[in-house]
Amino acid sequence: MKKMMLSVIAVMCLLGVSSLSFAEEMGKMKGEMKGEMKTKHDEMKGEMKGMKDEMKGEMKGEMKAKHDEMKGEMKGMKDMKDDMKGEMKGAMGK
Repeated sequence: MKKMMLSVIAVMCLLGVSSLSFAEEMGKMKGEMKGEMKTKHDEMKGEMKGMKDEMKGEMKGEMKAKHDEMKGEMKGMKDMKDDMKGEMKGAMGK
């Protein structure tokens, strides 16, 4: 009976040690996974920032093109206004 009890206690001790080892191993794996996920997150964050900057640049370019186009139209209208002024002066002077 005594030998049987010692055997059972020895087995329980081995199981306890192996479970502690398993828990330690799981903790290490958790740390590694956390590091990998952080790296991936940082990479994705950088990509998103790059896309945002690219879109911002495109929008700025489009707005500048529209502004320049409107500026050209306004210049054309000013030229028409000057022409009409000249015609009116010519008609009044005759």
